[in-house]
Amino acid sequence: MSASSTWQPIPISSIEGFRIGHFTNRDAATGCTVIVAEQGATGGVDVRGGAPASRETDLLRPENTVDVVHAVCLSGGSAFGLEAASGVARELEARGIGLDVGPTRVPIVCSSCIFDLAFGDASVRPGVQEGISATRAALDGDSTCVPEGTVGAGTGATVGKLRGPSMLMKGGLGARAIELGLLRVGAVAVVNPCGNVVDPRTGSFIAGMRSAPDSLEIVSMEEAMLADSDGLSMPLDRTNTTISCIITNARLTKAQATKVAQMAADAYAHTIRPTHTTNDGDTIYVLASGELGFNDIPIDLIGLAATRVLEEAICAGCTTADGIHGAPSYKDVAKSVS
Repeated sequence: MSASSTWQPIPISSIEGFRIGHFTNRDAATGCTVIVAEQGATGGVDVRGGAPASRETDLLRPENTVDVVHAVCLSGGSAFGLEAASGVARELEARGIGLDVGPTRVPIVCSSCIFDLAFGDASVRPGVQEGISATRAALDGDSTCVPEGTVGAGTGATVGKLRGPSMLMKGGLGARAIELGLLRVGAVAVVNPCGNVVDPRTGSFIAGMRSAPDSLEIVSMEEAMLADSDGLSMPLDRTNTTISCIITNARLTKAQATKVAQMAADAYAHTIRPTHTTNDGDTIYVLASGELGFNDIPIDLIGLAATRVLEEAICAGCTTADGIHGAPSYKDVAKSVS
């Protein structure tokens, strides 16, 4: 990389070694998203949530022996949504993708879920068939386009929930990528936090808690909490989370991938206010394909790139979302002031 290189936005689909697909159910306001690494990728994870719904995160600890991941499944449905990862594993096994263990190949599929049961139809959750559908969409669908907004795991995502469902706004799924010279880094973010989402460059609200049920004015959750610290509390505990997956063509060890995930968590603090609350189950995965072929790019640079692109993905998850089931979106606010 030359000293004059600058960040350039690129389609996330252009990062070698990865395919991304969605299953979306707008009627029930839920879905799942799969990031597939057909040749396997080195994985890391950072879990900061108080009540995460997850699968195979312990496997990514640097001291554990399996050092390859074949997919990350991000899903709605709370803990029920972990079933979608089994569908991902089944479809990958059927295609001969996985860890060779002799009699078969075992796909290593990590998964995390958001709580969307209180927004759409609580009886409908992504399961095995939905995981299969998302995997087929990733491997057989249009590889040049990754839809954003009210799709996949972001279908039932909402933000700004301190005062309950009548004043929240629509979150969603963002997928953004950047390159610096030969380095490519992308992020898929499912934006379903307790807090408001802000533009980290201006501090202005993108989506969040509204001042009243019939208003599109976004107000500060932090200031509301400080003004009435004894009287405000979440209507439902443990019902929020932002789950993300960073992908890169860099070559990383498991320990390095874990460090990049830890650094990228700063993006949550830059874009979500408040963040990492007791009501959020925040998790970030990192998948490194090694397609770059060398590992002399500074880890701090990769971590910075991951942080920057995750900020963009979190904001995009809200700016591209459509309002559904009575929850207004950023688009609705933009129309009201235009």
